[in-house]
Amino acid sequence: MEIDLTAPGLWERNEFGEVFAWLRANEPVYRHEERDGPGFWVLSRYADVVHVYGDDELFSSRFGMRLDSNAEAVAAVEDRMLIVTDPPVHTRIRQLVGAGLGRAAMPRIEASVSRVVSDVVGEAVERGELDFLDAAKKIPNYVVCDLMGMPREHWEWVGDTMTESFDADGDDKVAADGELFLLFTEMLMDRRENPGDDFISLIAQARRTDRGGEERQLTDEEIIVNCHGVLAGANETTRFVMSSGLLELAREPGHVDWLRAAGTRGITTTAEEMLRWATPAVHVLRTVTRDTEIGGVPIAAGDRVTLWNPSANFDETVFTDPDRFLPDRTPNKHLAFGIGQHFCIGARLGRMELAAFLREVLTRVDRIELTGEPRYNSSNFTWGLIELPVRLVPLG
Repeated sequence: MEIDLTAPGLWERNEFGEVFAWLRANEPVYRHEERDGPGFWVLSRYADVVHVYGDDELFSSRFGMRLDSNAEAVAAVEDRMLIVTDPPVHTRIRQLVGAGLGRAAMPRIEASVSRVVSDVVGEAVERGELDFLDAAKKIPNYVVCDLMGMPREHWEWVGDTMTESFDADGDDKVAADGELFLLFTEMLMDRRENPGDDFISLIAQARRTDRGGEERQLTDEEIIVNCHGVLAGANETTRFVMSSGLLELAREPGHVDWLRAAGTRGITTTAEEMLRWATPAVHVLRTVTRDTEIGGVPIAAGDRVTLWNPSANFDETVFTDPDRFLPDRTPNKHLAFGIGQHFCIGARLGRMELAAFLREVLTRVDRIELTGEPRYNSSNFTWGLIELPVRLVPLG
């Protein structure tokens, strides 16, 4: 089989499932060549992916966590940005950034999620016929903007600019990131003088312990790059899960009937199956720190190893009938949020948004009808639907 996981068309046509099935069965530790690079290892089986996630000392994040990482950009945020650090630095930063999404922030988070999801789904049902991505992209973006205390008039611009940051290349990407960094800088300056109970205020007041044992506040740069990371993680993934889940509910109306009968437990299991089914965080990169082997295959120090979450989440040795969307699937130990030290810091928020979304759909929508062909993006990093034409027929 010809394998090129860097080919945009493979993702745009939603054809990668067959490739991963072949890899799991034939070459679960696969050496992937690159046209303009040194190549990388592809891990497709659940057990191997979990193994690498679990060993931060041997498989490092410090040199970048995606295939197209810019070495200079990564070096500039090393030991500062959560996703490109290893323990113990990672652990310290995670505790501080996580405080903005932790127990103390829960009342604010729950109120924000409930309000935003109700407003967005209600507006979508009133419209009736729409591209559902127009609604789905608002929910995680609005929630995070609200939690960060951003003025309401900035919310849509922030969402559009973050999407530009992900989708654009070269100067356009740099410009989008620069605009977001400038906004966070202005907000941080204000929170230093006028702290509140929002996410930025909480982490602006937090203190970290450096390698030498000295305690200090997070620097402006540390706060800004991690605010950008939190916004990116929420904005570009949850919408893909929501839209993918809605597509399956439209394709099989019996799922909606089952959900209405199953109640709260059904919402929980359906949300988890939506996460497994969509798996928007496609690959994660690690750099090997010393010679080792995976599955009996020698891997050299300095080699790049990629973990492919969508393949692990469809591994036949772990999931029964993995190619079926089963809203009552239990157990469901998917890796949509990763596992180990780098388990997604926004997992609780994402699950809360999905549960609220499903409750609103069940409360307001009688049936979901497809009115056109779904379309997918061409990214092998964050993947999902970019167009989902539907008609939402209201209850009553």
